[in-house]
Amino acid sequence: MIDPDKLSELRSLYSNDAVIAFHDPAFKKVAEKQFRGDRRLWPFAGVSTFLDAPYKPDAADTGFADLDIALVGVPMDLGVTNRAGARLGPRAVRAIERIGPYEHALKMSPASDCRLADIGDVPFRSRYSLEDCHEDIFSFYSKLKAANIIPLSVGGDHSITYSILKALGADRPVGMVHFDAHCDTGGMYEGSKFHHGGPFRQAVLDGVLDPTRTIQIGIRGGAEYLWEFSYKSGMTVIHAEEIPKMGTDAIIEKARQVVGDGPVYVSFDVDGLDPAFAPGTGTPEIGGMTTREALDMLRGLIGIDVIGGDVVEVAPQYDGTTNTAQVGAQMLFEILCLSTAALQKRNG
Repeated sequence: MIDPDKLSELRSLYSNDAVIAFHDPAFKKVAEKQFRGDRRLWPFAGVSTFLDAPYKPDAADTGFADLDIALVGVPMDLGVTNRAGARLGPRAVRAIERIGPYEHALKMSPASDCRLADIGDVPFRSRYSLEDCHEDIFSFYSKLKAANIIPLSVGGDHSITYSILKALGADRPVGMVHFDAHCDTGGMYEGSKFHHGGPFRQAVLDGVLDPTRTIQIGIRGGAEYLWEFSYKSGMTVIHAEEIPKMGTDAIIEKARQVVGDGPVYVSFDVDGLDPAFAPGTGTPEIGGMTTREALDMLRGLIGIDVIGGDVVEVAPQYDGTTNTAQVGAQMLFEILCLSTAALQKRNG
């Protein structure tokens, strides 16, 4: 039987049909951004942006004023070694609706706690020149770093992360938590060092990525012989087969130990997930992480000093279900939560 006092309390709080009542302070904070009276914002209307953030494509013209975190599209896939198509990743991730605004496990509503905007795409000079594209990425992210903005990016292939790290780590090498099927520490292929199989070798050799503060999670497949540099340089490599044996709690503890208290970049390649969850990618590898495992590990990183991050290798044309873009948007949201928490920690 229901407690009559409890029923009376519930009726007094929630029986006014004219008002949508939120009494929990955290829920109320989120609801105030979602409701206008009794009308909720339509997720399927308006212009699509990353995580439904305000759109400020001219932010660079004002020196990124009034921003803490910038969401950036990097629609470039000239560095792929297998199937092309990740240039369409930013557009696909922008089209995903209903991500957030509340992160129930972390009890966060990041868009309420930082100044956030989708600032559009990196302005590229050429759709043909891989080298020019990397120069443009480095130049753009150098401006973001100079303005003290945390950039969160959607690629594009994984080669983009090299030039982002080159900008963000110019003053001090950063650590990295890297989710992927591949270590991406290969050497030059066919005359190019900018391909998506080698960004982190180049970043280490350029002195912008600290390999001893780098952990790579989800590694698997037949390309292991290409990743000698990861081991020689001192990176921590956790293979996909180890994840269920170790458990996510142990991996989280290891990741936090590896990156320590210094600045950290979080890079999430969707092929780190099993293709059952993310088939829309250029180099799928079976036997990968589940989305639940990935979410658990990302959430476990809360409190580390995140200075930037990305989601890469979403190639939507290989996934008619849009699940891969959905995954990409959700992982971007989780990295946004980590970045917001780091920002609040730095600001006291």
